[in-house]
Amino acid sequence: MKLQDVILKAMAKKISWLEAAEIIGVCDRTMRRMRDGYQKFGYTGLMDRRRGKASVQRVPMETAEEVLRLYRETYFDLNMRHFHEKLRDEHQIEVSYTWGAEGPAGSGVSGPAAEAWAAPTPTTATTAGRDAAAHRWQQTSLAQ
Repeated sequence: MKLQDVILKAMAKKISWLEAAEIIGVCDRTMRRMRDGYQKFGYTGLMDRRRGKASVQRVPMETAEEVLRLYRETYFDLNMRHFHEKLRDEHQIEVSYTWGAEGPAGSGVSGPAAEAWAAPTPTTATTAGRDAAAHRWQQTSLAQ
């Protein structure tokens, strides 16, 4: 069944709203939201109007480019905490600390901030085992 068919049957009281929610595969709260949207706006009320829109919290491209330019040219030797403070205090650029940390590290820029926020290299047990097995004292046989 199509979504509209299920809602129309529920509105005609042929099936309950809980049954409609089960058929569609959503919770009862989502079904109530769909019902309200359909009653207010018709079929277009069922569509998610957020899809395809940029987040309101997204940092503008000009700001991102400016932050990267400042880091590359001026503040390449600062750690992320001090770089974020410089952005806020001297350049009046308000970005979150987390975004500022991910920006230089994720853009291929090298330096203290990028290195501090880069993913650590994992040391696995197999690597440690291979390293230890290379020693003479570790290679003794247990079946003597």
